[in-house]
Parts: sequence; structure tokens; C-alpha cells
Amino acid sequence: MHIRQVTGGLVAALAVTFSLTSGQATAAPAPAQDTAVAARVVTYDASGSAEFRSAVDRGAAIWNESVNAVELVPSAAGQRANIRVLADNGWPRAQTTSLGNGTVWIGRQAVIEGHNTIRISSHELGHILGLPDIKPGPCTSLMSGSTAGTSCTNAYPNAAEKSAVEGYFGGALTRKSGDAPLNKLIVD
Repeated sequence: MHIRQVTGGLVAALAVTFSLTSGQATAAPAPAQDTAVAARVVTYDASGSAEFRSAVDRGAAIWNESVNAVELVPSAAGQRANIRVLADNGWPRAQTTSLGNGTVWIGRQAVIEGHNTIRISSHELGHILGLPDIKPGPCTSLMSGSTAGTSCTNAYPNAAEKSAVEGYFGGALTRKSGDAPLNKLIVD
């Protein structure tokens, strides 16, 4: 699991150890400057993603490699997932219901046109993580989507995209103007 480093002495102030010899409580020594905090876990169900299952898993792994504040994990059997991933014959799209929640469609139309399935998956998951489209855009921008062309296979978010997701999930889980719209279908 990815962790985010947080500084502060709150944990030290709350930590107490009991001495085995005297039975009295004593303050624990102050921990190192950084204290680990677990990432927010967002589950996804790719059981409906058909032939794109491995691309969806790779797209989730790319986000896990790229950011610390959120971790995408497959949902357990019977568990309601935060993200539902489906395959269909249309164009790739996402519908975000709230930050970290929604539905992704890996559309075969873009794949038939030659777009990379892992880039599609990572891009659509980026919408669920709060990112809007950046169109037109270069291949170095994951959220440029199809405007980068079929030769673009970059499935990794750039520094600005990583920073935005870290801010969304590492902070107060709030959204701001310019974020991916909620309850609106984003067709890429």
C-alpha cells in the first residue's frame, strides 16, 4: 500500500508507553519527523471490462505508481466497488458521481481507430480521480486523451496531473473549478 508522509507532533503527543518496571505511564520518545498515513483506497470492479481487463489493471497500477494519496485496488467478490469499468462498442468515456466514484467505459471505437488501451484506461480512471480533459494537448499529458493521436502510448500522468490528484485525495477531498464535472458523461 502506498503511504503519504505527514509531518507533525500530534502522534508523539498521543503516544504513551507503559514502563514494565514501575507500572507508570511515561511519554514515548518523539518519533522521526515523518509519520506514515495510509492512502485512501478506491476500489474498482473490472469484471465487465471484457478483453480490456489487463489494460484496466495496468491503468490502475500506473496511478498507484504515480501518486501516494490514493490507491486503486480491485474490489473483492460481492463488494460494491467505487469504480465500475465496462467495455462497449462506443467511444471511451467516464461518469464521475463523486471524487473517486463513478463508471468508466472502455470503448472499442477508439481501440479500432488505433488508440492504446492502457492509455485509455489510465486516462478514464484519471477522470474518476478528479481530472478534466486537457484538449488539445501533447502526448506528455495523459488527460489530453485522443488529441495526442494514435501514436501516443503514454499512459502516465504528468507532474501537474499527479499534483492535482495528490491534492484532491491528500487534502480535504474537495473539488474546485476546472475539475472533472460530476454526474456528467465525459466522452473522450
